[in-house]
Amino acid sequence: RIEEVNLELHAVIEANPDAVRHATDLDLERAAGRIRGSLHGIPILVKDNIATADEMNNTAGSVCLVGARVSEESTVVSRLRKAGAIILGKANLSEWAGARSSFNTSDQGWSGYGGQTVGAYLLDQNPSGSSSGSAVAVSIGLAAAALGTETSGSIINPSQYNNLVGIKPTVGLTSRFMVIPVVIRQDTVGPIARTVTDATYILSAMAGKDPQDNYTSSQPFQEPPDYTAALNISSLDGARLGIPRNGIVDDNPNFDLILSAFNASLTTLSAAGATILDPAPFSLFDATPSEFVSWIRSNASILDRAEFPAGINNYLSHLVTNPRNISSLADLANCTMSSPAEAYPDHDISIWQDMLAKILSPSSLEVWIASQNLLYLSGEGSLLGTLDKYNLDALVLPTFTAASLAALAGTPVVTVPLGVLGEDAKTVRNPRGTLVDTGPGMPYGLSFLGRKWSEERLIGLAYAFEQRTMVRGKVKPMVVPERELKGYGTGRLKVQGGRGLV
Repeated sequence: RIEEVNLELHAVIEANPDAVRHATDLDLERAAGRIRGSLHGIPILVKDNIATADEMNNTAGSVCLVGARVSEESTVVSRLRKAGAIILGKANLSEWAGARSSFNTSDQGWSGYGGQTVGAYLLDQNPSGSSSGSAVAVSIGLAAAALGTETSGSIINPSQYNNLVGIKPTVGLTSRFMVIPVVIRQDTVGPIARTVTDATYILSAMAGKDPQDNYTSSQPFQEPPDYTAALNISSLDGARLGIPRNGIVDDNPNFDLILSAFNASLTTLSAAGATILDPAPFSLFDATPSEFVSWIRSNASILDRAEFPAGINNYLSHLVTNPRNISSLADLANCTMSSPAEAYPDHDISIWQDMLAKILSPSSLEVWIASQNLLYLSGEGSLLGTLDKYNLDALVLPTFTAASLAALAGTPVVTVPLGVLGEDAKTVRNPRGTLVDTGPGMPYGLSFLGRKWSEERLIGLAYAFEQRTMVRGKVKPMVVPERELKGYGTGRLKVQGGRGLV
């Protein structure tokens, strides 16, 4: 199935040469009555910035890390294996998770090692990023699910534009050990799947504390909850949901069409028993939009200058094989500029050049002040302040405008399919003219946003909405593999005996 469509979609960057052997072993174990866990025998792709201790590379999409080997496997992958998952391969991505090139000289879903990922729902579809391959592959059944990473929007945006469910966990719920970092205060690892149920089983398998990632020590529980227990169709009954209208930014060319569908979805939520507070405004958005964006960007750029170089240097120090002797961001920049596959300068390195011009220490006072400013801008001044002021269980937003504040606050988001743009939609290409950013046939989503560690509540709300709308089955991709697998075609996995994916 992968070979059938990958030359067109470039969703999978490497297949695991051991996958068939692992699948055979797991089938034999099942036949003998041994079940490792809830994911026994389930094929899962992982984004190619999440390290696996096997024959596959971990490159962040860069040829500069091809052949490099890590000292240990990422904790999240080890936990998936323990639960019985088959690591089917590595998914393509926006190179370096989008932290390399300026907006006008890059394409979401492009990497030097993996090529240009495109979505399956319309011609030249921008797959969104940076977990592009993870989403495209799952959308057409190349794997049961995939792992993505998110710094700001990189799980929820590819999920919505590929008609999928994505869970962006609280920062610290899932380990980032041996995951190539971008901004450690914001980075998180989460599942991308076809249903809320599938995504929830994967989250449950990989959540938990990890001594290798001190952010996980902030979890308010010794063991994470069983998130699958939240899959209750009555979860909307009695819920208090807020609509921060002044946080819905009109920056989508088909804003009016998506907003109309979003407004209609509120009727569904209300009919299911939810109380809708509309509007539930963000207090800081009383400032002009340009002022607010300026505050965000000026403080975020300070964090980037400190955390990305330090995080990359730390990850590179864990390599036990390093064919190109890459040990710093400066080395990466030089390798990228000199490697033809990296397509420099057509795909520039302007983000790195800005960072290298002034690298800051993560422990500096300037960085601490910036981080506190961002926590206030995203917390008391907007997302968290509104949740508390109106005593809400969650906020509800169109997914295209849901990412940035939750990213800065480190709080969770669950996106579910909401609809698809019709023939009256505008077709708009990206600044380079290479991909279609939006147009007829493009899916879009609805997001539930909550406080830290509120994944249980958000999953329940998303599940109840999904079960009442079942949008995913109504939206069909243009590209699908012809080779079918037994059990596919329904758009969801079966749950045997209430436990586990089969």
